[in-house]
Amino acid sequence: MKTRFLWKLLMMLAFAAVLGAAVMVLWNLVMPGLFAGSRPIDYWHALGLLVLSRILFGGFRGHGGWHGRRRWQKWQAMTAEEREQFRKDRSEFCRKSEE
Repeated sequence: MKTRFLWKLLMMLAFAAVLGAAVMVLWNLVMPGLFAGSRPIDYWHALGLLVLSRILFGGFRGHGGWHGRRRWQKWQAMTAEEREQFRKDRSEFCRKSEE
C-alpha cells in the first residue's frame, strides 16, 4: 500500500514537471511574438501559472471547473418533453436578453 502511494506521488510530480515545462515552452514560443510587451518566462513562473489556473478554473481532473458531467447526467435523465420545454425556455430567455 505504501509503495502504491509513493508511486502515485512520484507520477504526479513527474506529470507536474512535464506540464510545467510544456507551459514554459509554449509561453515562450507564442506570447512574446503575439504581444510586444510580454517577456519569456522561466520554469518556476510556468508552474505558478499552472497553480493559478487550478485556483481560477479548477482544472486537472478531467472535468474542469464547471462540472459539465453533472449537467450531462441531468440532461440524460430528462424525458423528451422536459428537454423540449428546456429548449423552449432557453430560447425565450436568449431572445429577451437580446432586446
